Amino acid sequence: METPIRVLLVAEDPLVRGGLHALAASQPTLDVVAQVSPEESPLAIAARDPEVIVWESGPDPRATLARLPPRDSEAPPSILLLPDGRFAQEAIAAGARGLLAREVSASALATAIGAVAKGLFVTDAVWEPGSSSLGNRPRGGQAEELTARELEVLQLLAEGLSNKLIAHRLGISDHTAKFHVNAILAKFGAQTRTDAVVRAARAGLLIL
Repeated sequence: METPIRVLLVAEDPLVRGGLHALAASQPTLDVVAQVSPEESPLAIAARDPEVIVWESGPDPRATLARLPPRDSEAPPSILLLPDGRFAQEAIAAGARGLLAREVSASALATAIGAVAKGLFVTDAVWEPGSSSLGNRPRGGQAEELTARELEVLQLLAEGLSNKLIAHRLGISDHTAKFHVNAILAKFGAQTRTDAVVRAARAGLLIL
């Protein structure tokens, strides 16, 4: 049996923290190391050494986003629980590796935590297209529109890699990496790399 994933739960409201703890503790694949307020999170991250942090967005999601460890830090990856998709793009830009609805089930939470712990990007499929800034599916809505190489590049974009790092990881030139990134943006009708990742996640290309 695999060792349970160490999870830190962060929420402003003590009742919400208790609810999240009950949800996560019911899953044998998870080990809740602590449940803390956002103000207590830096100390808890250092002291408890979690593998994944789950943040409840609270009454002011932007305030919660400001507390997320940056993507390029050594802090563990973060999953953000949102009321809807309005703050999805900002959450990804802030460094979130997972976006889930507040009403997530225990099993879905455990699956998402497991995926994020392995370095994947995860989003919830409950948000309907057009209901938020998550945007629509790529033109045609089919994964077949992306080549195998573009799917590789897309996953690296979701990990926050620059064109130069993508080129190094895949053993291709910087020019070729830039070409693939531009092609992905065009196929998704996205204006930015973050927007492309959000649209890809919503289309199911980055969901386990």
